[in-house]
Amino acid sequence: MSAALRRLPVAVLAGLALVAGLSLALRTQALDAKFWIDEGLSVGISSHGFFDIPGVLRQDGSPPLYYLLLHLWIEVVGDGEERTHALSLLFALTTIPVGFLAGRAIAGVRTGWAVAALAAFNPYLTYYAQETRMYALVALLSLATCATFALAYGARRRGAIPLFVACAAALAYAHNWGLFLLVGCAGAVVVLALQDDREGRRALLRDGVLGFGALGVVYLPWIPSLLFQAAHTGAPWAERPGFDAVINGLGGLIGGEGSGILGVFVGLAGLGVVLRRPGARRDPTARAIKAIALAGGLGLLVAFLASQASPAWASRYFATFVGPVLLLLGIGLARYGRLGLMALLVVLLLWTDGRERQLRGKSDAYRVARTLEESHYVRDGDVVLSTHPEQGPLMRYYLGDGLRWADALGWVPDPQVFDWRDALERLEETGPIAVSREVLPQLETGQHLLLIQPIIRTSQWRAPWTRLVRKRAAQWERALDHTGGLRRVEALPKFEDRRLPRGVRAVVYRRTARPLVLPPPPPPAAVEVRAPARPSTEGPFQRP
Repeated sequence: MSAALRRLPVAVLAGLALVAGLSLALRTQALDAKFWIDEGLSVGISSHGFFDIPGVLRQDGSPPLYYLLLHLWIEVVGDGEERTHALSLLFALTTIPVGFLAGRAIAGVRTGWAVAALAAFNPYLTYYAQETRMYALVALLSLATCATFALAYGARRRGAIPLFVACAAALAYAHNWGLFLLVGCAGAVVVLALQDDREGRRALLRDGVLGFGALGVVYLPWIPSLLFQAAHTGAPWAERPGFDAVINGLGGLIGGEGSGILGVFVGLAGLGVVLRRPGARRDPTARAIKAIALAGGLGLLVAFLASQASPAWASRYFATFVGPVLLLLGIGLARYGRLGLMALLVVLLLWTDGRERQLRGKSDAYRVARTLEESHYVRDGDVVLSTHPEQGPLMRYYLGDGLRWADALGWVPDPQVFDWRDALERLEETGPIAVSREVLPQLETGQHLLLIQPIIRTSQWRAPWTRLVRKRAAQWERALDHTGGLRRVEALPKFEDRRLPRGVRAVVYRRTARPLVLPPPPPPAAVEVRAPARPSTEGPFQRP
């Protein structure tokens, strides 16, 4: 990409720099926002040794590319919120020149500027440019993958096949949902081949075998880890999506109802202009449009069907489809004349929202940690026990060293990582009484047990994992309140009449000189009748 940029005229480089500067101003309004659960996991995993990270990820369920890059980044600039958010910001800003080069290569200079502008102001990218997660990287790779795929298999430029293989492999190593898009790309090759004549069909299928065969070879080393993760980690916190979840996810990519309806309506009209003109069947731009649309549509369909069989659905995973959306929207708006240009300007204006309030409201974990420290409830040797287990690495980040760590499953050997392996089954088999008998005897007189509890009423807790966490959290507090030799000191923070934040609260217990007397195990519970799972109705930027 750097070589391609160096060949651009000075005026074009200046224009891209101006667009990137505006995007930078938009996407740094909440760069110092505090971490939430998943960001604590990102920093925790990336704090391990570079060559240890792939093995650590067998506990997590993610591929390694982002964590390896974050590890190197942390080694150079540090692990603070602004410093790690800056890596995501860099990925988001890089979508601007990549979008320009992609749009220009597929449909001309005007389309290049349209895609670059959309990439610069897209609200989805604005949000994830300020979060220490892989989604800005996934969006960048999605854009590069879709563009090179469209050039290689739509416009039939064989020289783009190596670029497609490189981008696609990086996407697969960045997020597992990238595999869905790549399955969509493979399906698109088949559909395009069926629409071609015999000679063209053979050539296209031959190139497909060449490109996807090379991609399989590059991805082969990770397949054993992927299969292990699929068998033992999964996403028990997710629910089976309904059709409205698809609409909500796509709505997040196009910025919501107002800008989305305008952009999609005019964009589709512009795409129709290209696809309906004489000779469109052989036109490289029209074929590229078909390739992008087929890859994105089939990939989304595969993701939806796979999440019906094994739920792994979240609106943030739609980063995988940023590429098709930006490219199709950019081509359509650029090809619809003055009306398309006017619609583009209106969409960009509606997109100038830095998402600051959402970003700063992701979690109150930092505030809870500071309150505990200021109240002198955090001392070396105290025990932190998180009943929402994946909050542990986040609290470890904010509370630091010198503490002992446990969660609803027992002692935690590595507090920077949550072990998702068969986590739901382990939590079903483990209750507060059993873990208390393991943890509480290790408290000395005067030491604190800091019970980190989720704030239930600010989220929906309908998935198998979250429902059980909610149930266990209530059981934990009741059990500790009735434990002899343990005195409840305080619950922090004090919310009073304030709106409940997202995140956690802390209940502080102190070990007294009296002997420990644990409450007896509860009688066997009656079989719980579960209501059918319903899709999450939370906004496009919130965790289900």
